Amino acid sequence: MFNKILIANRGEIACRVARTCRRLGIKTVAVYSDADKNSLHVQSCDEAVHVGGSAPKDSYLLGDKIIKIALETGAQAIHPGYGFLSENADFAQACEKAGLVFIGPPASAIFAMGSKSAAKSLMESADVPLVPGYHGDNQEAGFLHAQADLIGYPVLLKASAGGGGKGMRIVESSEKFPAALDSCKREAQSSFGDQKVLIEKYLSRPRHIEIQIFADKQGNGIYLFDRDCSVQRRHQKVIEEAPAPRVSAEIKKAMGEAAVNAAKTVGYEGAGTVEFIVEADQDGNAGRFYFMEMNTRLQVEHPVTEMITGQDLVEWQLRVAAGEPLPLLQNEIQSNGHAIEARIYAENPEKKFLPSTGTLFALNMPAEEKGSIRIDTGVRVGDVISPFYDPMIAKLIVWGADRRTAVFKMRSALDDSHIIGLSTNVAFLGRLLRCDAFIDANLDTGLIAKNEKALLTPEKTVQIVDLAFLLAARLESDMLKIRSAARELDSPWQQQDAWRMNKSCIREFSFTTDGGSAVYSLRYCYQDKTISLGDQKSKFTYRNLGNEIRLELDGLHASASIVSHPLNSNELHLFREGRHQVWAYQDPLEMSYSEEASTGKLTAPMPGKVIAIHVKPGALVKVGDPLLVVEAMKMEHTITAPFDGEVSEVNYSQGEHVNEGDQLIIFKS
Repeated sequence: MFNKILIANRGEIACRVARTCRRLGIKTVAVYSDADKNSLHVQSCDEAVHVGGSAPKDSYLLGDKIIKIALETGAQAIHPGYGFLSENADFAQACEKAGLVFIGPPASAIFAMGSKSAAKSLMESADVPLVPGYHGDNQEAGFLHAQADLIGYPVLLKASAGGGGKGMRIVESSEKFPAALDSCKREAQSSFGDQKVLIEKYLSRPRHIEIQIFADKQGNGIYLFDRDCSVQRRHQKVIEEAPAPRVSAEIKKAMGEAAVNAAKTVGYEGAGTVEFIVEADQDGNAGRFYFMEMNTRLQVEHPVTEMITGQDLVEWQLRVAAGEPLPLLQNEIQSNGHAIEARIYAENPEKKFLPSTGTLFALNMPAEEKGSIRIDTGVRVGDVISPFYDPMIAKLIVWGADRRTAVFKMRSALDDSHIIGLSTNVAFLGRLLRCDAFIDANLDTGLIAKNEKALLTPEKTVQIVDLAFLLAARLESDMLKIRSAARELDSPWQQQDAWRMNKSCIREFSFTTDGGSAVYSLRYCYQDKTISLGDQKSKFTYRNLGNEIRLELDGLHASASIVSHPLNSNELHLFREGRHQVWAYQDPLEMSYSEEASTGKLTAPMPGKVIAIHVKPGALVKVGDPLLVVEAMKMEHTITAPFDGEVSEVNYSQGEHVNEGDQLIIFKS
């Protein structure tokens, strides 16, 4: 076994590889770009070396420099993770030439499977089923058009050297073929530097099912069951699960054996995935399967296979690369239960899944449970999701004794995933897990498109129960301030009953959502614990359980989490039943400040006593600078400058009492 390896990657996969190495006592070397100087994968490894600029071409794609770092640090092998250099045959060859072990298949196997058309030709010779199509070298436009006409429409045009959904076009008819071909070739050239394309029969209800295979240097090859990756958007996987539902044992066995046969055809070693496209009937049941492509690396979705087999596939990679035989034979591998993985991305599903960048101000994920809930991530609170790399935040993986249990567990786990700072797909994933087609395992690659309205345009009706949760959060915040301000343990100000001598204590709380386009005002009566929204009046009680608020509203019992933005306590994030709503509390103090800007005068927002003054006439202040402090109901309120300006007059002295609306400060006009 190796003593030290270099991990030529970043993010969650680099952290994932480092975790297994640490368990096995193998030292690790990280490489990092300018953007990743303080990243989690750097801290997860024993050593870290700067490799270059933020853009991948200036850092993680510099194969020669990475090999040099590996040699200088004494690493014996390089683990490429996935993406970047993981399927680069030249890099694998360069590692071997430098005396380093490439933890992956030999360069010849990567090269053989790197071209989709060449791979299909190899699979055809190995009797692996292929979708009817053309995968040849003749790229003359008229010839390709004639081939498409022979295959029959619809057909799928694919960049031969492509991946990740780029360079793909569905062509519905012969007259649309020329324009689609031109577009496909342009994108293929731009993305991969190769405009060669292939043509396949397009299946109307395709399922994407893949087989995890492993082979060692002794010539042994096995498969570790199957995964379903049909739930996609724009050919990008969103949800993966193992084992694939609605597939007969006979078809699974045939696919597994075909996958192993495909690996042996190219002299494969290490971890790989053979992907099949499968015909599905109207209920999603799998029928005929066809070879699609082989990924010569560890897949993003490998954790679901680990969850159902109990095996560490990274450990298997390391052992095979070190020359050891496969840890288990085919008949020794067992599948247990059902696992689902959800990819949590920084993106906005309601805006065509546009990537979102920014700082992670809150990243609250469900607690990990060994063998039941797993979180693979490469970021922490305070980290920045930059535009340079894939916007993945985390992979959330759950296991259940059966699929139904796993689905419900994933729903709950997503509901407990609270992220603040940028847009994410968490709520979208929650809706997806509640979609009838997904629940029934009626899967195909068009599931999201067919349910687009329900999945991408969520209902945004404001309910009184949502406002009640926001009210509860504000009441808790107020009580915390009161308790903190009370100077004596037996002070009456510690009481939370808002007692009044002659009448009830009623306060109004206002909140806005959707950028302040609508204002919702609640009236709360402390004495009889009621809230009023317009003509609607409801009995209201709540309990604060730390990360959760539970309330009762007219007999309805509900729970939710509310998180304040760490840089703006008035920005409230409500997480309830898979929904994430962003609200703004309309602080009467701040609202009064903003109204002063047009008058040049600052008035007291409430009656109280001036206990501190921070400015004098003639002082130049910036918006937000503290001006004075007013004490009201044993709470201190710092009055800040509503705009940039010069103080002309300070009308009160320390210790004086003020009434609501009194002019505290006048600014020079």
